[in-house]
Amino acid sequence: MSKQYPIISVIGSSGAGTSTVKGTFDQIFRREGVSAVSIEGDAFHRFNRNDMRAELERRYAEGDYTFSHFSYEANELGELERVFREFGETGKGRTRHYIHDAEESERHGVPPGEFTAWAPFRDDADLLFYEGLHGCVVNDQVDLAALADLKVGVVPVINLEWIQKIHRDRSQRGYSTEAVTDTILRRMHAYVNCICPQFTETDINFQRVPVVDTSNPFIARWIPTADESLVVIRFKNPRGIDFPYLTSMIQGSWMTRANSIVIPGNKQDLAMQLILTPLLERLVTTARKLR
Repeated sequence: MSKQYPIISVIGSSGAGTSTVKGTFDQIFRREGVSAVSIEGDAFHRFNRNDMRAELERRYAEGDYTFSHFSYEANELGELERVFREFGETGKGRTRHYIHDAEESERHGVPPGEFTAWAPFRDDADLLFYEGLHGCVVNDQVDLAALADLKVGVVPVINLEWIQKIHRDRSQRGYSTEAVTDTILRRMHAYVNCICPQFTETDINFQRVPVVDTSNPFIARWIPTADESLVVIRFKNPRGIDFPYLTSMIQGSWMTRANSIVIPGNKQDLAMQLILTPLLERLVTTARKLR
């Protein structure tokens, strides 16, 4: 952790909705006049698209059917830890972009499935914002959770997560339902062993729960809407959280445990604004004083 150059880490699986949470943070950054450097978890994949396919084929031939982008060894977690540590100590660092599709390719001038060149952060950042799969990993090689000052988990119930992934990958990336299903199955081992443990490290988790039938996510025709969902918000340390204020400000909310509040799904952005704004203000005010 670094009081002078704080780090916010938002983690979630593919299709979890971390991009939506990033959008909320971006609104808060603009409103509060915070200068943030944003980095993506995909930038720290170890392989480009073609090399990843070759690595998958090699592992399949050896009988390993569990390797995926979720796996630790498919990512440059040591490099990510170095970026976290360098920013926390100096406010400097570097990142790159993984190019997913033709639109991003046109914007960056790099073919889909490749990485842009590494580039340094700008020098005026108040904080570093990470969004991706592995921002709170703790294992024998790295301890990213110890370097992040605010850790947020985005973890819808699993069937909803799969529905969101299937719809996103079909509509935005052109994959078939069968191809996305194969990816989900391949990733399950690493999901259990590499992704889930991170949600124990997070300070706050936002878990969306649909209140409509999602029994078979592989045939779902629509993603459940916010009005068809509840969101469970869990605080690792509830000390200092003004729950009476939150339940009074968020209509239809209630507490289920001493560290958990449930809100209507369409109030998630409001809840994030109310919860995250004072936490962010505290981090940035302290950092600016120290700098």
